[in-house]
Amino acid sequence: MIRLQDICQRLSEVKGRIEQKVLHPYLIKFIKTPYIDEDKLLLLITIMDQLELSDKQRENYALATMLIQIALDTHEQISNEKINGIPQITSRQLTVLAGDYYSGLYYKLLADSEDIFMINVLAGGIKEVNEHKISVFQQEFDGIEKLMASIKIIESSLITKIIDYFHVNVWYEIVSNLLLVKRLLSEKNRYSQTGCSQLFEAMKKIVFAKSESKMKDLSSEQQNYLFVICDRYIEFSRTIIESCLQKLPRISEQLDLRITSILNQHQPIAKTFVEEG
Repeated sequence: MIRLQDICQRLSEVKGRIEQKVLHPYLIKFIKTPYIDEDKLLLLITIMDQLELSDKQRENYALATMLIQIALDTHEQISNEKINGIPQITSRQLTVLAGDYYSGLYYKLLADSEDIFMINVLAGGIKEVNEHKISVFQQEFDGIEKLMASIKIIESSLITKIIDYFHVNVWYEIVSNLLLVKRLLSEKNRYSQTGCSQLFEAMKKIVFAKSESKMKDLSSEQQNYLFVICDRYIEFSRTIIESCLQKLPRISEQLDLRITSILNQHQPIAKTFVEEG
């Protein structure tokens, strides 16, 4: 197992470089602070550590991938909210420009290294993520399985493209299922707290196709049924993750701890009912 101190140091170093690039003093006055998904960064660093690459390549690939991820996440932050008193239209325009700026940083980073192959690999991931985001937004699904497959691709495509490129397929199921679990837990929490969730909206349209009720008007039984469906996918993914972890030759202690933490966040709705009852 890779030492916790080593992986934490590399995580801190790469995150620091990301922050230097994305925390543009002008942009952050008018848009939300860019979100850096440390779990995805940790996965990247751990996978890169097992490849025959130079330290510079490892850092560049992790940095480029995270810059794209931040660009994609930033574009999702476009809203009607005022930020620091800035008019809505200005805030939205700057958020779009910020996402484009972060995306441009990834391209420049790899172009400066003349790494055309990796540019193409990550460009394929961007295309795939955007296609499936559109499908989820437009709710173009005739079954829950297809919806969940799209969510999995949205969350993991950038990293799985790298996995495919370097032929380290042992990581594929761990990464795709772990990031799916993390997203489903987030959507469950969001829906529980606010009654709003893009995923749950899409699920409702599929499961209750004949119902014209809005999310807030669903009965308790209908809402609980959506939670149960979500739980089933979390449990199935958890089984796959635990099985695949046993096949890995080594894993960083930090990632092992983080995987355990994410999986332990899951509280099935059926178990919750028993405890509350």
